[in-house]
Amino acid sequence: MLQARLYAAKVGKDIGHPVLDRLAGQIKSGSMAFLAEEYKYLGAFCTCLALVLVLLFSVETQTSNTDGIRIMVSFLAGAILSATAGYLGMMVATDGNVRTTVACTAGSLNDGLTVAFTTGSIMGFTVVGLGLLGLSSMYLLVGIDYNNKETMVVLTGFGFGASAIALFARVAGGIYTKAADVGADLVGKVEAGIDEDDPHNPAVIADNVGDNVGDVAGMGADLFESYVGSIIAAASLAESDAQVALPFWIAGAGIICSAIGFFFVQTKEEGAGWNSNLGALMFALEKGMYGAGIFFLGAAAAVCHVLGNMWDEYLCIVIGLVAGMAIGKFTEYFTSLDFAPVMSIKDRGVTGPATVIIQGLGVGMISCVPTVVILCITIIACDAIASQYGVAIAAVGMLATLGITLATDAYGPVADNAGGLAEMDPSVPEEVRHKTDALDALGNTTAATGKGFAIGSAVLTSLSLLAAFKDQAGLEDGDLNLADPIVLSGVLFGSMLPFMFAALTMISVGKAAAEIIQEVRRQFRENPKLKECILKAMQGIPIPPEEDTLPDSDRCVAISTKSSVREMVAPGCYAILAPLFVGFLVGPRCLVGVLSGAIASGCMLAIMMSNAGGAWDNGKKLCEKLGIKATDQGKACVVGDTVGDPFKDTSGPALNILIKLMSMVSLTVAPLIKGNSDWDNFYWGIIPFVLFLAVTYILVQKEILTWKDPLESMVSEAQKAEQSKEAVEMGAIVVSGGEDKVDNQA
Repeated sequence: MLQARLYAAKVGKDIGHPVLDRLAGQIKSGSMAFLAEEYKYLGAFCTCLALVLVLLFSVETQTSNTDGIRIMVSFLAGAILSATAGYLGMMVATDGNVRTTVACTAGSLNDGLTVAFTTGSIMGFTVVGLGLLGLSSMYLLVGIDYNNKETMVVLTGFGFGASAIALFARVAGGIYTKAADVGADLVGKVEAGIDEDDPHNPAVIADNVGDNVGDVAGMGADLFESYVGSIIAAASLAESDAQVALPFWIAGAGIICSAIGFFFVQTKEEGAGWNSNLGALMFALEKGMYGAGIFFLGAAAAVCHVLGNMWDEYLCIVIGLVAGMAIGKFTEYFTSLDFAPVMSIKDRGVTGPATVIIQGLGVGMISCVPTVVILCITIIACDAIASQYGVAIAAVGMLATLGITLATDAYGPVADNAGGLAEMDPSVPEEVRHKTDALDALGNTTAATGKGFAIGSAVLTSLSLLAAFKDQAGLEDGDLNLADPIVLSGVLFGSMLPFMFAALTMISVGKAAAEIIQEVRRQFRENPKLKECILKAMQGIPIPPEEDTLPDSDRCVAISTKSSVREMVAPGCYAILAPLFVGFLVGPRCLVGVLSGAIASGCMLAIMMSNAGGAWDNGKKLCEKLGIKATDQGKACVVGDTVGDPFKDTSGPALNILIKLMSMVSLTVAPLIKGNSDWDNFYWGIIPFVLFLAVTYILVQKEILTWKDPLESMVSEAQKAEQSKEAVEMGAIVVSGGEDKVDNQA
């Protein structure tokens, strides 16, 4: 009987819990509505961009007459497959979260872990499967009658399309999830004092939707782009047929080894909630990654032997794989509630939110040290062994077992949603919530380590794309003197771009969250029955189903969807237009400086923001574990978590896409600016520069780029409505008084 129930939990459509069915349906429909709205705009954007690429490469005399069509096909294929990976992963995640809750209800903690991890693994294998299949197919299709070098020039369009979708998906999804999360936390937990996933909070459904659109769909598109980008970078730097084939073969071997590692994931840990051994649960997932890594070492050796005893390249692959695992472990140290950095944040909560913020920023900044040291050692060692190709193939090695690495990352939002659903359904026993709490706490750590891994791979991939751009643009080492004003100006401008990008996304979260906060406050204020239910929930008084009043969650979902799609425009457009106008207006030397500066500052900022946000989040979780979440210390840590949410789930993860997208855009247009000296054909650069200014002007006019407080206009409109209502009521009183006076005179 138990096996039958677990099977239904994994594959069935109706899990037999009416409340859970309804809640899961709301989350899934909200997620689908968001993707439909987002993809509508991205479809139009990608179509226009594809036409621009056809035009540019068709009129450029240095390229083949068919390059325009080939680039367009490659670009659209990359964009479509990237969007498909995110869509399919989210479809499965929105079903897997409720099935994880039911698995914890019907079975053991291991059953819940298995269902959640299986859900995440579908995401992981979808990404790597579509990535390798699409890239291999495009290599054969667009490479007809072309040699390897010419084919890789055209195939950069595939990476461009994947990067463009990834950036918009990550930014929009990140803004959505954190706007809803911040709104739910500040009004629900801090102001109203109710639990995080209380069903009476109007923003809680939007919060759960956001976990799917940001941490599943957005993350899937992100790592799809990293995966194909590393292969493109390595193949572009290849000097022989064997070196071109190696990244494709290595990626294929990694998929097989990841599938083997999947069967290692299980646990015998049966503790409940915070009494569970989180280290044992973490090892349950790590067994799969370590197992896949060990099998991959053997498979990669066989591949390198078959392709011609490529042992230098094999050593670089091993270095990349080990570096990725080391970055993950250091990230775990700085973000897990089992270690001193997170404990120090909890301790600072005694003196208030300000010291929590200060300590979290310090933890995030110091966490840059080990990750950067590992990356520097990896880059120097691989360059010494196999030159620039060695660095590129190390990135492929780091991402080769992405199938299972992404599975552990995607597991996090599934477990988070499972816990939320367990809390929102009063019929679910309390011990089930204890199980989902343990899975959720583990998910926080796996999500943080996944972000660290993604940043490390992004830096290696971006450096390889930069080296490929330098070669395809015809630049020599002597052209790139850092003391040269043109190159140095590019470095400074590029270093600024990640900060501008992070600022835009942070401000967007703040504005979108303000709209959610206002809506939640309005519903709390205007619905007396909802307010009464909240008071009973705070006092622990059971509420009969017939007397329970639920909020209008659809309004918060609609607000989050509209805000996130609107706010993704500015960061996305600037990321694409900046390298275009620098490359065409000033020249390739300045563009190399821009890319170098962006990679350096983007790496530091992404590590700091992601790790600081993860540490703040688990600082709050540690307060919950110790039973002090309702104290001033616990509330101070909630404020830290609220600040960290857009750090770790919006700005930080999007920065690694920014540096890869800028590098991929530059590599795509490299043949068009090849051989250009500074300011040669500068008039072509005026077009993207004018577009840059036009986008800014339109966004300012639409009040998307503005310092204006969105709450101010909302409050003023509410006040006007209230004044109008009072005027109507006063008019009625006056009329009533006049009628009485007439009657008296009569």
